[in-house]
Amino acid sequence: MNATVSNPLHFHFAETRLGFALVAASGKGIAAILLGDDKSRLRRELSRAFPDTELIEDEAGLAEALVRVAALIDDPRASHDLSLDLRGSALEKAVWDALRAIPAGETRSYGQLAKSLPVRATAQEVGAACAANVLAVAVPCHRVLKADGSISGYRWGVPRKLQLLAMEKAA
Repeated sequence: MNATVSNPLHFHFAETRLGFALVAASGKGIAAILLGDDKSRLRRELSRAFPDTELIEDEAGLAEALVRVAALIDDPRASHDLSLDLRGSALEKAVWDALRAIPAGETRSYGQLAKSLPVRATAQEVGAACAANVLAVAVPCHRVLKADGSISGYRWGVPRKLQLLAMEKAA
């Protein structure tokens, strides 16, 4: 069976304090939340992240999810009950689960996160899992810092990471 036909992703855009959020969902839940300033670039990023998947623009079908994701991004301290469609390796999923357990307003180092996992992993592997994360804010990789407390990067730009951290501390 062709995966493109059997498991499409519906997507659309929401405006947030951090720019545009592209939200993509499957029948299982939200599979991607991508942040940026250019809708065309976000659409290309979605295509690269899900190369063999049919992508269907669907504002009406995602209306509720768009509102909920925008609210989460605008207030990352707020609890969310978004149903997520996490797609990754066992290690990536373990890292993403650990990230989701970090309370808003707190941070961990890559090494601390690696030591907390139920599977063996290095700080570098945690960093790679963070880089593979396509669920901005819902899987809060912005809460991970270098061992010295500095920021090493963020898939959606260091300024957005700094803004998210500041928003969480201010709330």
